[in-house]
Amino acid sequence: MIGRRRMLSGAVMAGVAGLTPLTLRAARPDAPDWQRWKARFLRPEGRVVDALQGEASHSEGQAYGLLLAQAQGDHEAFERIEAWTRDHLLVRGNSLMGWRWQPQAQPAVPDARTATDGDLIRGWALLRAARDSGRGWHREAAVRIARDLSIHALTGDPRAPAEPLLMPRAAPEGLAPPEEGVLVNPSYYLSRALRELGEAAGLPVLIRAADHGESLLAELAGQGRLPDWTRVTVTGAGPAPGYHWHLGYDALRIPLYLLWSGRGGHPAVARARALFAQVAGDLPAGHVPVRLDEAGRLSETSDYAGYRALWLPLLDGPQRAALGPLRDGAGGDGQPYYPATLDLLATVAARETG
Repeated sequence: MIGRRRMLSGAVMAGVAGLTPLTLRAARPDAPDWQRWKARFLRPEGRVVDALQGEASHSEGQAYGLLLAQAQGDHEAFERIEAWTRDHLLVRGNSLMGWRWQPQAQPAVPDARTATDGDLIRGWALLRAARDSGRGWHREAAVRIARDLSIHALTGDPRAPAEPLLMPRAAPEGLAPPEEGVLVNPSYYLSRALRELGEAAGLPVLIRAADHGESLLAELAGQGRLPDWTRVTVTGAGPAPGYHWHLGYDALRIPLYLLWSGRGGHPAVARARALFAQVAGDLPAGHVPVRLDEAGRLSETSDYAGYRALWLPLLDGPQRAALGPLRDGAGGDGQPYYPATLDLLATVAARETG
């Protein structure tokens, strides 16, 4: 989600925290953590809200809500979220969503720009739900999303035009003049979702996009980077003017998505481990990194359980032990929307990948 992660940093530098082992909770609709998430962030009409964003709803949040509801086997919540999403965010004349809905704005969707990660994850959640329920209309919706992503959200790598890059916004908004290269958010690459949608829809270009995206992540890792944003030009992947060129709130998801996609040996996962080790001596007790500056130095930390859950699979025994127990108020109802959601996603990913 473009430009909104920094608003989460108000509470992240304070407090003492620790880390409990990631618990593999059973997938059931009445699971306490899922019920807590719904009570705090899901409105009765099916709208997922972010209090730090003025109770706004985003395509990413709706998609995460769908994915979590599917993973928990909560069919009622899934249908509510999907119905609201369909009725309020499909404003472009195709199956891709407007990226933000604001309750006080007129119109509530102030512009029709997309956020590609939201569309990708919604499509994947619908495909997964169709497999669970046998409901053909969910599969049909997933295939439509896959088709529209292939048409509107891919563009050729300037170095190899036959290799597709995933744009952060659908065309025409996501396109730039050729000489400016292609803006990419590396954390939008949930390659498992791209591959499964490509297979279901008969669209090998999405599978190629997953493969090429993993190659791009390896290229960035080779530069010592896991950046929130990069711009790919004929000379390679480099910084994007005006965007953060190192690990931040978006890029925290890169290792999660790779592990969820069965890519635990990917160079970007190894780079994340190295980045943690690089700054471990500067971390406050119980905290993990959430943002590095352009030189790779520690910029922001957090003890929220959701951020810690992203790092836990990457740490060795002594690093885990050094984090200590979870601080009261850093988990459960003490977390804002984003880390609370990441906390559940990390649990689902661990359950599905072992």
